Amino acid sequence: MFEKISRIRPKIRFNCSKGDLSVEDLWDLPLTSKINNSNLDDIARDLHKQLKNDDDVSFVDKDKKSDEIVQLKFDIVKHIIEYKLTQNAAKAEANTKAEKKQRILQALAASENKEFEAKTPEELRAMLVDL
Repeated sequence: MFEKISRIRPKIRFNCSKGDLSVEDLWDLPLTSKINNSNLDDIARDLHKQLKNDDDVSFVDKDKKSDEIVQLKFDIVKHIIEYKLTQNAAKAEANTKAEKKQRILQALAASENKEFEAKTPEELRAMLVDL
């Protein structure tokens, strides 16, 4: 898919509110935007509408078929969206694990502190001498 799009002349561009973007530019866009900035979801929706509203499709006349360029553009945007969603899920899982590890370390430190607090002053002095 990426090979096809990189070989097409003239170069394929994706229309959005920022203007025309290259495939490389798509990677810098957010998945969504709440303030009507360019985003992958809006581009994918626009391309999907173009595919659904294509009146020139014929299942009999082989010369009339849906726009392969629009389909290719849609597939690329969809691939980038899926990649970013996978990356976001992996980051969220890593953050959850890091938070859990931090809580475990804090509980371990608290447990070790309780162990020291339970010792008599003589035992603590003996531990200091041993260090």
